[in-house]
Amino acid sequence: MAKILLVEDDATFSQILQGFLPRNGHEVSAVNNIKNGLRQLDDEKFDMLLLDYRLPDGTGLEVMAYAHDKGLKIPAVMMTSFNDVRTAVKAIQAGASDYITKPVNPDELLMILKSALTAKSDEQKADTVKADKPAAAATTTSYPGFIKGTSSESDKLYEYIDLVAPTDMSVVIQGESGTGKEHAARFIHERSKRADKPFIAIDCGALSKDLAASELFGHIKGAFTGALADKKGLFEVADGGTLFMDEIGNLSYDVQVKLLRALQENTIQPLGSTKQIKVDVRIIAATNDDLLSSVSNGDFRQDLYHRINEFKIQIPALRERGKDLQLFISHFINISNQELERNVKSISPEGMELLTRYDWPGNLRELKNVIKRMVLLTRGEEAGAESLPDEMRTYITHLPTVPADADLKALNEANERTVIQQTLQKVKYNKSKAAKLLNIDRKTLYAKIERYGLDS
Repeated sequence: MAKILLVEDDATFSQILQGFLPRNGHEVSAVNNIKNGLRQLDDEKFDMLLLDYRLPDGTGLEVMAYAHDKGLKIPAVMMTSFNDVRTAVKAIQAGASDYITKPVNPDELLMILKSALTAKSDEQKADTVKADKPAAAATTTSYPGFIKGTSSESDKLYEYIDLVAPTDMSVVIQGESGTGKEHAARFIHERSKRADKPFIAIDCGALSKDLAASELFGHIKGAFTGALADKKGLFEVADGGTLFMDEIGNLSYDVQVKLLRALQENTIQPLGSTKQIKVDVRIIAATNDDLLSSVSNGDFRQDLYHRINEFKIQIPALRERGKDLQLFISHFINISNQELERNVKSISPEGMELLTRYDWPGNLRELKNVIKRMVLLTRGEEAGAESLPDEMRTYITHLPTVPADADLKALNEANERTVIQQTLQKVKYNKSKAAKLLNIDRKTLYAKIERYGLDS
């Protein structure tokens, strides 16, 4: 049974949850505003926070931040009436375990709560194991839900991680969307001397231009319209630990200037304040794009690039990781079985062939979602090809076939044609975007499009 702090200002909905959750084995303490929520955190211990996003005196994020500042490792689930991607991203990046939109589906809520509580339990077990091991052995500890590949590409990746993790060097992680850049960043943090300090992740692409500086460096009350109280920035929250800045290339020029100064001087200045705050933060940045191209285009400061790029790690795409695919499939089946209460033990030969032939443009994130769907649709122990998404089966069906006696050049050309065709479809035949994704110049792309007859 979990003890849940519910912060919800809708009296009717709050009463419904106060009746529903205890019937499913949970104890609930309910309040209707932030002030009372903070008082409850001071007076009692909780296993879970269930927070409305919009409250009369602020947002549920403030309750979550207060718990974090007190050193309480309590998973939080955010609820919102607004099916807004930005709200969800903001909550997750601030540290929420998950979010759910109103009207709330009861089964979905129970599954989300169970998942968050399981993750907390696994983390506590990992911390116990880590504490019991001698210092030399503790560096091998990972974190829940993470699995290392065994291919040569993965071996090289973890060789680099092992090399840079114990240092304080800033790291740039580059890779396609869904390849696991944040997982790699967390792995670096867990194997560093900062492992017992905070790991804070922020999606720079989700930060508005106006609020980015406030999120990173904090602000004082009255610094701008809507600044109703002092707020710590993520640099201060991450002091002594690691700040993971995903899609750092999306930061505005003004924020880049402030970020460079913070890194050079190890100090930050909250908005509206004259106070300088010393911070000790290791930066791990991630990007889908080549930051050097952004530097050349004038979109990213060269001096900042050199400051954060003390060591670069390239995360290989899933299609480049060979035998890792089967390993990841088994891993995601196990996770999905636990979350969905299924007992899938294998995938049919036809289903496995389709999974193997697919190009995985969404990489590990896409693979995880596909496997979860297959497990959900499978009542028995073997998941079949019919449980794969229709668009995925259609894509594989239309792949060009290569004769068994084709030479290597023909095989490479067939694969190249497929990748270019898929990329063009992904960007809706915007050739400039396609060239950037393929890491070739437009002239080369135009020539290949003409050669393979791929023009729309």
